[in-house]
Amino acid sequence: MVLPASIPSPDQSWQVFNLGQWLRDIGLSWFGYDINIRAYAVCILIGIVVATVMTYYRLKRRGADGGVVLDIALWAVPFGIVGARFFHVVTHPDDYFGPTHAFWHVFAIWEGGIAIFGALVFGALGAYVGCRIAGVRFWSFADALAPGLLLAQAFGRFGNWFNHELFGLPTNLPWGLEIESSNPAFPAGLPAGTLFHPTFLYEIIWNVIGVIVILAIERKHSWRRSERFGLPVPVPGAYRLQWGKVLGLYLIWYGIGRSYLESIRIDPSLIFLGVRTNIWAAWGAILVGIVIIVVQSRRHPGLEPSVYLPGREWSPAAAVDSDDTYTDSDEDGNDAEVDTTTPSVASKARKSVTSEAGPRS
Repeated sequence: MVLPASIPSPDQSWQVFNLGQWLRDIGLSWFGYDINIRAYAVCILIGIVVATVMTYYRLKRRGADGGVVLDIALWAVPFGIVGARFFHVVTHPDDYFGPTHAFWHVFAIWEGGIAIFGALVFGALGAYVGCRIAGVRFWSFADALAPGLLLAQAFGRFGNWFNHELFGLPTNLPWGLEIESSNPAFPAGLPAGTLFHPTFLYEIIWNVIGVIVILAIERKHSWRRSERFGLPVPVPGAYRLQWGKVLGLYLIWYGIGRSYLESIRIDPSLIFLGVRTNIWAAWGAILVGIVIIVVQSRRHPGLEPSVYLPGREWSPAAAVDSDDTYTDSDEDGNDAEVDTTTPSVASKARKSVTSEAGPRS
């Protein structure tokens, strides 16, 4: 197999799709508005949908009404977007503050600039609010979400390829990324044609592997109660990790990968004590993940009694039980015609039931 010389960047026209112009091109000349749809936004939206669907099925298997995921997402997603933008602006102050920058650009999220660590912190806060309103345990929701969140981040990283951004150090590897020298992020002093590490591609691969690893660990270290002693014992395939431990695995896995990838990225970022802020955030994610697993294992050695908070339990709606029966006899409010010659099967059945069991009250 012959590897390509490099990974080409997409044509810049791929970054934005003008829906308004497309409508005019197909004959709707009366439509005079330009509606720009950015490829990065589409990638993020696909990731959100994938995470929501995956969480729906995982939460449903835990005994919850799967539809509650949408109720929680209505809080988590907006909080996450605000947090992602906030963290990016704080860690890139030179891009937004100063005499040469208009303050309103802080809110121009359509121009790009979001950070996953801010999305995680604020998104978790929004999810907590949504869980309290929906009556769902936050840790149950977080565990159901964790693998889907990694997958969503993988889809989101494709947006970096469309935007020609967040690449790494120069490289001569066959899969090096080709970036045009006119790109504002192209390092000064390097010759045109220089190839760079596709760090977003590395993260995509790392995240997908992480989903497989987390699901495998979750399946292997499952739990049930011992019939003899009444204590939780590990039984492969019997139950899933609970009380936030899956979330802890996610934070550890993502933090390890991100801490390395940040070390080879060359995009500008705020430096604190000689280390990029995103690396500090990645180390923090690893620490938080370890703390969650250790603390929750000690606080909750048993199984979750329910996905729902006490007193907020949900049960599938019971089947409709109606005493209404079909009849072809003429009664008040019934337009059925009476056949006086041959009794209907339904009438015979009713008479038989009445004669044997007596009338119902």
